[in-house]
Amino acid sequence: MIRYTGLSKSFGHQVVLEDVHLSLDQPGFHALIGPNGSGKTTLMKSTLGLVKPDRGTVEWDGEVLKGDLYRNRIAYLPQIARFPENLSPNEFFQLIEQVRGISDRKDALKQRFGLEPFSNKALRSLSGGMRQKVNIVGALMYDTQLLLLDEPTIGLDPVALRNLKDFLLEEKRRGKYILVTTHISHLVEEMADTVLFILDGRLYFQGTPSALCESTGEEKMENAIAQVLESHHHV
Repeated sequence: MIRYTGLSKSFGHQVVLEDVHLSLDQPGFHALIGPNGSGKTTLMKSTLGLVKPDRGTVEWDGEVLKGDLYRNRIAYLPQIARFPENLSPNEFFQLIEQVRGISDRKDALKQRFGLEPFSNKALRSLSGGMRQKVNIVGALMYDTQLLLLDEPTIGLDPVALRNLKDFLLEEKRRGKYILVTTHISHLVEEMADTVLFILDGRLYFQGTPSALCESTGEEKMENAIAQVLESHHHV
């Protein structure tokens, strides 16, 4: 179980998270949605300890997360990957292994996402979609209980998107906690057990995708999300 209690964070005068109380009581696919600048990435980085909250705590199975020893239990996919541009994907993965130990999933993931033909090319020469595949393999090459994925579908072609969805469904069946930020409404509708809607740094809604649709009177997730954003904009 992951619990956020009274989580608040400001950067200067800008309030990014404000008194967020949130519990993920069950494993599964939890979709973190909201407009740009609503605090989604900051919530993820607070879980990792990359951002220190002004107030509040993050707990995992009743233990307050502090220090950095727990990070080997987490897979994190940043929204924008910054690589050592002169390295190849293989050299990049080896660099990760020097820190975290040998991965027994790396080769299967490289094959799954079609990275093999590009494994020894310089990262600077790869397309945006191919770089995102490197980002995904680098994040998921260890068998962790918690997956934090920040906009994982950016730049992916249809085959890679299907492969990612299949992989995440497999992880979900294995009892993993998967927290994903996304603007892709059909991904939420298709895969999410729980929707976490963040607006202006506050938790606006937590529930199933069908409950969000029901609360807005909409049949499609895309329309439900749009209605919430539009009504909030006009407040």
